[in-house]
Amino acid sequence: MAQEMEKLGGTSEEDEDEEELEMEVKEEEDDDVPSGPEMVIGAMGDAMNAGFFDDDQQRRAMAATAMQQQQGGTGSRRCRPKEEKERTKLRERHRRAITARILAGLRRHGNYNLRVRADINEVIAALAREAGWVVLPDGTTFPSRPGPGPGASAGATVPSPQAGKLAGVTAAAVATAPVVMAASQAMPLRGVSPSGAFRSLECRPCRLKGVYTPASTPYESRGRMVVMVDRDRTAENSPLVGSSMDTVDDKQVVDITGRLPERDFAGTPYVPVYVMLPLGVVNMKCELVDPDGLLKQLRLLKSINVDGVMVDCWWGIVEAHAPQEYNWSGYKRLFQIVRELKLKLQVVMSFHECGGNVGDDVCIPLPHWVAEIGRTNPDMFFTDKEGRRNPECLTWGIDKERILRGRTAVEVYFDYMRSFRVEFDEFFEDGVISEIEIGLGPCGELRYPSYPVKHGWRYPGIGEFQCYDQYLMKSLRRAAEARGHSFWARGPDNAGNYNSRPHETGFFCDGGDYDGYYGRFFLGWYSQVLVDHADRVLSLSKLAFEGTRIAAKVS
Repeated sequence: MAQEMEKLGGTSEEDEDEEELEMEVKEEEDDDVPSGPEMVIGAMGDAMNAGFFDDDQQRRAMAATAMQQQQGGTGSRRCRPKEEKERTKLRERHRRAITARILAGLRRHGNYNLRVRADINEVIAALAREAGWVVLPDGTTFPSRPGPGPGASAGATVPSPQAGKLAGVTAAAVATAPVVMAASQAMPLRGVSPSGAFRSLECRPCRLKGVYTPASTPYESRGRMVVMVDRDRTAENSPLVGSSMDTVDDKQVVDITGRLPERDFAGTPYVPVYVMLPLGVVNMKCELVDPDGLLKQLRLLKSINVDGVMVDCWWGIVEAHAPQEYNWSGYKRLFQIVRELKLKLQVVMSFHECGGNVGDDVCIPLPHWVAEIGRTNPDMFFTDKEGRRNPECLTWGIDKERILRGRTAVEVYFDYMRSFRVEFDEFFEDGVISEIEIGLGPCGELRYPSYPVKHGWRYPGIGEFQCYDQYLMKSLRRAAEARGHSFWARGPDNAGNYNSRPHETGFFCDGGDYDGYYGRFFLGWYSQVLVDHADRVLSLSKLAFEGTRIAAKVS
């Protein structure tokens, strides 16, 4: 019997486990059992749980015995046979051995902080948290990403009209119990946008009360986590040193920021460094400005082991005078000099106007033939609620409108990119051009021109919506009719002006219209137009520059 016990239980148990087993068996033997029917029924339950009855015949026999004892009105003390006690000990040993192996495997391979004698509830809770569930101390379990409620738009970020000037506020609810919850697992708070919520992040083990944070992996996205530690526990020996810390009551709230590489440069001994060339390195006649001075500066960059340079290829210079008449001469001369010095190039497809913003010392407008069309059709430019046009770039409302001499805006962009790819094919083949950045809006950024200095904007004003040209208003009208609310085909009338503050407006203030049915609809449409424009242009750029790394600038 001892050999069989050792075989089922694996390695020998500790002395305290042995004593605990003996005490459990002894307690079961010494417990008084009520007489009469209660004793019989209890005995039946214990026997069933112990696995004595394997078929219906034995169950019926036991039931008959119980009826006889009940009729006789007599009861006796239950005496468990020795074999049953041994079987109970074997079963308990087997269960604990399996649990020990599971815990050892999780600690060794899964990096779970489970105590040696953890019970099955702790194992299930750890696995549930690993799968993305939230498990509270009382056992309450729910998904970490609940579905959107009736008043929230799923997976959508609510942008402000200043396209990034109003920074999103992120908050984390800190519970009194020592529980760690990533902000993506926390329930959203009123007035706080969940779009900036933290994603789950793994960190190295540290001494936290009732908390374990597993080691980081290179496959998790960059994020943040909020944990609580006792005030008397110092962070000097913790990997959390360097993270921001606040104090709440007797707890310290530690804000952990993920430290993951932006791009993997494991195959190179250094991080590539590119230097931006001056905006006016090529003039409006597409001629290289001061070639000798440029060559001297490029040689200096080469001497300090710079990898390459970045340069804007301006639409307003290359296709300045007539549609599909491209002049790349100045850029070709520049690229030849860069190749001779064995430097690399990152080229920006700039479809916006240069000048008029802070720090701009060069003025490069949109092509002349585009400006001529704009004088007769000013709705091709972004427009604010007062009707002021912004010729910095074309409105995304004409991405599919054939108003540019028979072409749509995205077709014009694609033809320009395709011409560049054909003209500089040898530089692509030689690997001189390492990356193409696609301009997606004002300043080349994926955003609305919501805070132009020329219209009086000053920091920290919130800016204004730029959707009042006829093409974007037509898109808004179609979206409103599709929702069955045609009266929503308008911009907000209480969103303030360029230099307003959020709390001064009825739309952006706490609990304002932005959180109502119309506000959520409008902001959803406004942001979707932004995303659709990026999808269209980047899809065509991928087709034009197949096999080349493509980048975009997101404000």
